[in-house]
Amino acid sequence: MASPGESPSNPNRNPPMHPSTNQHHPSNHGSQAYLRTKVMTASPAELRLMLLDGAIRFAEQARRGYEERDFERAFDGTTKAQNILLELTNSLRHDQAPELCERLAALYTYLYRSLVEASMTRDTAQIDEVVRLLRFERETWQLCLDKLAAENRNAAEGSGATMVAASASAAVRVNPTTTTGAPSQGGLSLRG
Repeated sequence: MASPGESPSNPNRNPPMHPSTNQHHPSNHGSQAYLRTKVMTASPAELRLMLLDGAIRFAEQARRGYEERDFERAFDGTTKAQNILLELTNSLRHDQAPELCERLAALYTYLYRSLVEASMTRDTAQIDEVVRLLRFERETWQLCLDKLAAENRNAAEGSGATMVAASASAAVRVNPTTTTGAPSQGGLSLRG
């Protein structure tokens, strides 16, 4: 007899995921393949930018969940944003830029704790503060990447020398081994 979620004609079929996750929905297959390709071909600096985008998206999901009194959605968004913040913290390379890494670790810890408090109090104002700071961090990182790209172009055009290395980029290490899931469940691993 087939268990719930299994088809009698195909007992090895994976059970469907919760409707809010859409993980096994056929229309997500193409977008998952695109995401996997994007992650696997991204530089460490671009991966960090993608993680910041994800943290913003999931924090906003948590806020919407609280506003709509959909606490499962809020919990899911909060948990995913917290997992990304842990990965961002763990990816810092204190041996490359100790002062920068110390400041970033303090910021990510503050954001993580703010999400924990917001989930206990269901305070959307705290989540708004987290989103505001994450957006600022994302904009700062994007400016850093743009500046690095300009310096690399100038170095390549000027002398044909090797590319300029960015201390901010050297301060993080990223190893994209998989493309989905929480870090503790085989997700993006930022440890080098």
